[in-house]
Amino acid sequence: MFAFLARRLLSTIPVLLIVAVLVFLMLRLTPGDPAAVLAGDAASTEQIAQIRQNLGLDRSIPEQFGIWFGRMMSGDLGQSYYYKTPVTTLIAQRLEPTLSLALITIVLAVLVAVPLGVLAAWRHGGWLDRTLMGFSVMGFSIPVFVLAYLLIWLVSLKLGWLPVQGYQRLSGGVGPWLRHLLLPALTLSVVYIALIARVTRASVLETLGEDYIRTARAKGLPESKVLMRHALANAAVPIATVIGIGIALLIGGVVVTESVYAIPGLGRLTVDAVLARDFPTIQGVILFFSFIYVVVNLLVDLSYVFFDPRIRY
Repeated sequence: MFAFLARRLLSTIPVLLIVAVLVFLMLRLTPGDPAAVLAGDAASTEQIAQIRQNLGLDRSIPEQFGIWFGRMMSGDLGQSYYYKTPVTTLIAQRLEPTLSLALITIVLAVLVAVPLGVLAAWRHGGWLDRTLMGFSVMGFSIPVFVLAYLLIWLVSLKLGWLPVQGYQRLSGGVGPWLRHLLLPALTLSVVYIALIARVTRASVLETLGEDYIRTARAKGLPESKVLMRHALANAAVPIATVIGIGIALLIGGVVVTESVYAIPGLGRLTVDAVLARDFPTIQGVILFFSFIYVVVNLLVDLSYVFFDPRIRY
């Protein structure tokens, strides 16, 4: 186990290095000049050139990469062109809303999707199974921003149950914090409920055909124990895998959801940085998301041992 963990941790280093190089090159090779954005429409050519020199954008791409990479290795992600603040400080300030939204979304999706998937597999071919399949198709088909505006119109504007937009920090109280996050989390969780429920249904349905399930039922065990302690427990590996994939996909969903609901998180920061051509901020946020993605995949791989003791690394 320790050797496997050490190998996986070491393997994250080249992955993050490749991500850093690709992100740096893609940003530098795409059209647009950050100096022109910062200077404004009325700026002269000399003023834009002076801003480029101050930002170091007048240097060659290899030289810019060397300077940025050296700072990154020491933990310095640079200073934002637009906010005039260190990128690490910006990430720290915007981290709580994004982590809160992601945590509530995943918890809500798992609590709803796993029982639905188990029940659909148990009642294979019945109305619940067909309803779940229909919901899954709908969940994958509706864009996140469309669902967000529909829920805002119904839940916030018509019924007045939850706030339309904004974010309340956890330090201001659990109630206000949860009220501002519940609607965005519900919006974002629909697609993940559909994904996790379908995989849970398929995995449990396959497990229900095994001999040990028939043996458990022959012993007279209650159906709830057969489903939870035998079927679901032995189908947990693919379910854990798709939950990990869902967390990775959550990164893209957070960007859209935070923009619609005006949540000041990392997703909203990414959108603002792209619009402002803020290279250091974009690079820092993408590297942070890449690190989270690698860590989540590592935790998912480690969970296989606990779900299935037969697996050895």
